[in-house]
Amino acid sequence: MTAAPVPTAAAPADTPAVTDATGARSDLAVKVPALTVLFWVVKTLTTGMGEALSDFLANSDVVVAVAVGVVGLAGALWLQLRTRRLRTPVYWLAVAMVAVFGTMAADAVHLVGLPYAVTTAVYLLVVAGLLLAWHRGEGTLSVHSITTRRRELFYWATVLATFALGTAAGDLTADQLGLGYLTSAVVFAVAIAVPALAWRFLRLNPVVAFWSAYVLTRPLGASLADWCGKPASHGGGLGLGDGTVAAVACVLIALLVTVLTLRRREA
Repeated sequence: MTAAPVPTAAAPADTPAVTDATGARSDLAVKVPALTVLFWVVKTLTTGMGEALSDFLANSDVVVAVAVGVVGLAGALWLQLRTRRLRTPVYWLAVAMVAVFGTMAADAVHLVGLPYAVTTAVYLLVVAGLLLAWHRGEGTLSVHSITTRRRELFYWATVLATFALGTAAGDLTADQLGLGYLTSAVVFAVAIAVPALAWRFLRLNPVVAFWSAYVLTRPLGASLADWCGKPASHGGGLGLGDGTVAAVACVLIALLVTVLTLRRREA
């Protein structure tokens, strides 16, 4: 789902704000990357990294895990919100920390005794509620119209909720439904192709296609990470270890974000 190029340069400080197509005051440049193939690859990698790193930290030291999740998320979002235009490394740092924190939030809720089916349903309602409130308040859900602080806050709240939803859905299929990690990954890979193909050939609304795919990248990436990291006795994994999977994913993310940053500077 590749979007048309959008302006990303910030206006000079003395330039008066203008209104966008929906009539909203445009105080910021668009701060979401173009939806290229690399965008979806990096997004999927961040979901896998978040799953593996969260599990690795939780199994090592719960206090450290919570500190990394909470402090990391707060710091990354602070950096992202204080910028007035897209800064590719800062954006993907925020997404990565949302992935870690979202995984911890979903797992913590399950640990209190709620089954995956219930947590999946609850997070689905949260995502739907955020999107409804966003649309009612702003008149659009397009990520290319995020030019005000309020829309940016709606965006990151929805992103966080989609990570929690995806985590719960992935655990539901792999554990509660007994599909295992690899089969779950195949299921979600097929599922994520549906909105992409519907957008490409059946003229599915691009906003609907985007958010559907965005939610599904989470269980897809998490299932792949669990398949690589977990032992064969637990969901049929390869047993590489959560720490190893998280480290490899971090390296790949860093390399691809560097490529995206250089491409954007050249453009």
